[in-house]
This record gives sequence, C-alpha cells and structure tokens, in this order.
Amino acid sequence: MLRLKQPAGELPPDLFRLLDDLSREHGQGDLRATTRQCFQLHGIMKGDLKTVISSIMNIGSSTVGACGDVSRNVMITPAPFDTPEYNYAREYAKVFAQLFRPMTTAFSQIWLDGEKAATVETWAKEVEHHNIDDAMLYDSGRGIILDSDEPIYGERYLPRKFKIGVTVPGDNSLDVYTNDIGVVVITNEAGELEGFNLMVGGGMGRTHNKENTFARAADHLGYVPKEDIMECMKAILAAQRDHGNRDVRANARMKYLVHTLGIDNFRSLVESYFGKKVQPWRETKEWKYNDWMGWWDQGDGKLFYGLHVENGRVKDEGDFRLKTCLRVLVDKFNLHMIMSPTQSIIFRDIDPKDKPEIESILVAHGIKPIEEIDPLNRLAMACPALPLCGLAQNEAERKMPDYIEQIRGLLDRMNLNEEEILMRMTGCPNGCARPYMAELAFVGDGPKSYQVWLGGSPVLTRTAWPYKAKMKDTDFDLVLEPIFAMFIQQRQEFEAFGDFCDRAGADAIEKYAESYTLGSVKA
Repeated sequence: MLRLKQPAGELPPDLFRLLDDLSREHGQGDLRATTRQCFQLHGIMKGDLKTVISSIMNIGSSTVGACGDVSRNVMITPAPFDTPEYNYAREYAKVFAQLFRPMTTAFSQIWLDGEKAATVETWAKEVEHHNIDDAMLYDSGRGIILDSDEPIYGERYLPRKFKIGVTVPGDNSLDVYTNDIGVVVITNEAGELEGFNLMVGGGMGRTHNKENTFARAADHLGYVPKEDIMECMKAILAAQRDHGNRDVRANARMKYLVHTLGIDNFRSLVESYFGKKVQPWRETKEWKYNDWMGWWDQGDGKLFYGLHVENGRVKDEGDFRLKTCLRVLVDKFNLHMIMSPTQSIIFRDIDPKDKPEIESILVAHGIKPIEEIDPLNRLAMACPALPLCGLAQNEAERKMPDYIEQIRGLLDRMNLNEEEILMRMTGCPNGCARPYMAELAFVGDGPKSYQVWLGGSPVLTRTAWPYKAKMKDTDFDLVLEPIFAMFIQQRQEFEAFGDFCDRAGADAIEKYAESYTLGSVKA
C-alpha cells in the first residue's frame, strides 16, 4: 500500500490523472479514499515502487509524511466555500504541513537518485509568502529547536504519529476532536484573521483488553493570536517529542501525555516552550456535522459537488463505473478535487452551466444522485481491513454494506425508518475509521465477531463506550433490537440516538435488554 500526502485534501487534476494511470499500470486497478483526506494505492509491487513514488514526487505531490512518526496529512473541513474563514483554514492547513515536514534528504536519495523533484510540492508554493522555513528554524532558546538535521523532530523523530486538523467555528465535518492538535480559525466581524482556538490530546487507537489504552476526545487548550501560531504549534509538538512515552509504543500518542498531566499541567508545559501564556479559549458557534455531499453554491459564482464514495473504494464494477467516471469528469472539465474526511470526493470550482452535463455523466456511469443514497450509508465509514490490512481481526469495508442493510431492515420493521444514525466499522481496535466517535460502531475483536460501541455524539464531540463484546452475525437482532426499542420508549423529544445512549448509559440499556422480547416494540 502506498499513501499520498495531500494537505487540505486537495487533489489537482493532473495528479488524479497520474494516480488513475499508476493504479491501472502498477496497482490493483482501484484507488482508496482514506479517512484523512488522501488517496491510497493498493497492490504496488516492490519492483515498481521507484517508478510510482518518483512519478508522484515529480508532479508536485509526495508520500513523505503520509506515514511514520511525524506530522501526518493535515486535515480540514472539505467545504470549498469562498469565505474568509474557509480560505484561512485551507491556507493554514498547508502552512502547518510545510512547517512540520521532515527535512531529511533520504527520501530523494532513495527514490530520485539524490536529485530534486522536478516540481516543488504544490502546497509549498501556495504558502511560501509565510516564510515558513524562517519560522521553523527560529530558536527562542527554550528547547524547541534541536542541533540536528531534523531541527524540530530530532534524530529519533516523535514517539508516535502526530495528527493535525483545521476547521472553522461550527463545522465539525472532519472529526476535529480526534486530532493531536485541533485548530479553529477565529476571525473578527470584518472577516480578518485574529488567531486560533487550539485543542489537544485527541486520538482513536487502542488495544483490546488493555485498559491503559483508550480513545480520547481532545481538550480545549486555549486561544493563540495569529502572529504566534507557528511558534505555539512548535511548542506543542516539542512537548510531545520530549515528554511523550517512548518506552511503551501503545501509550506513545500525545493523548496519553495530556491525559496523564491533565490539561492545565499540559498547558503549563507548552507555555514553558512557548514563552508566553496561552489565552483562554474563545467561545464560538455550536458544532454541527455535515458531509457536504450533493450540490452547493461555493460563494464565488461557482458550484461544488460532493460525490459519495461507499467506504472510499474508487473502482469499476459492472455497471457501476466510478473510477472511469472520475477520469471522464477530470478530463472533460479539468476539475480539482478535495478529498473528504468521510472517504468521499468533492469537485470544486464548477461552472453552473456544466451542472446538467456533469449529472448526465454521473448517471451514465451508474452513480446514484445523493438523494437516492440511504442516509445510513451516507453517514457510515469503514476501514479497508481484510484482506488489505495486516492488523485486521475481522472484515470492515466488505462487511459494512451488509450491516447497513440489516440495520435498515430492523429500523423499518420498528417504524424508525426516518432515523439517521452515524455508524462506523473497523476490523481492529486501532480506529482508522474513527469508530469511537460514532453513535453506533462495530470494532472487530475476533475472526467473526465485533465489539459494539454506543453513545458517541452525532456532532462528533464525545467518545462512545463499549457495550458488548464478541457479537456474532447471528446475534445481530438480539443485541441491537432491544437498544432501538428502549430508544423508542424512552427518548426525549428530538433526541438523537447517540445522545440517548449516552444519557441512558450501559447499565440501564443492559437491564432493559435482559427482559426484552424480540418484536414487542414499534414506534
């Protein structure tokens, strides 16, 4: 598997054409949209790696930082609205990607024979006016900068991977609370950038039967003015670099450092590197979740279109020819894509006069309009799992459609057909599809069984909790129907399923299920 680095999820048309060609010539013929707004190519043989990687680098993209114990692909809200807030979010996602890029030349030595790439990375060119190298190398004397070829990471890099997400107030389409650092753009009434709210210590990975590993939603660190943001981000990363757990890899993510110290002590630690006080968090809009699928007015006379991709798999299969469709659209209209945090794709900068033809092309390739996609499917995510991931204990991508169909049937039988429930599935506990934030999640815990998790927030601000372990397919209705029945009988007005489960709690749901008779409750 080979994964791209695509800060802000952006994918220029030339890069998509290249990936399409490479997947066909050197891969297994499909592409995989990930949950961190980038593409993966599966099936690349070792003998083809140099051709594939050098081709990607020479077109102005990269795979550096897509994996490893460094800052990973920087995420944003994928909505390409032309407003000050959204423009700043896109800009600073690229700033942070460039600020925390690995400085080693080893990559080009291996894959480009020591030569420079033919084209500078596209995002680097877009933010060069920020003088990022100067900000990166600025040494305040407080221990951030090291005497190393990697002045921020050091010789050993970080204890574990490090994830950053950037958004605007109210838009939680990217699961911002699951990141090591969540960044929220703050502007004044005139739309001018003032600074950023920062949250720290989010993360999904855990290990079954090890209670000292857990999923965690980020804590609010505070507010930082725009002129200090790069130095403060460096200070947070340095705190994790120097104080994160390097002895036990399962506890190496920054969430464990924040959890152990507490947010106040962690803030003091960051301030010791930063040299300034982090200001109080600024109150903003309430969070909402939107996948930004379908047609939207971009705000500059253009449109954008969100194309749902089931579990991120871009492929041709029978009359469903998604991969071919994307190539046709890109070739005909030269459209730029933005990868969504939910494994889907957004086409931006669409001329309104092209909308009818684009819709015709979609239909001709077997792509359903968003209105015809089951909301359960639209809200769902699953990781690749078997047979593509060596960590998987069970199926996910190939199993999730069956589970959605079964849950749809169960909800319809119970007259809950209007209910929209955010569901996710992973084949192991590492949490790549962010299951622990979902209202209802299935986490592989054996060859043919899943843990059931309940109580995540429909706006993705709260972690779920484990309800049942080792659920077999044959126990599907037995486990889930009592929960939906209790939801019918005891929910409050307009209460979402995840909020109800969180309020009711595991003990009450288990007690209700013990005396429940299948088929006895309908809405």
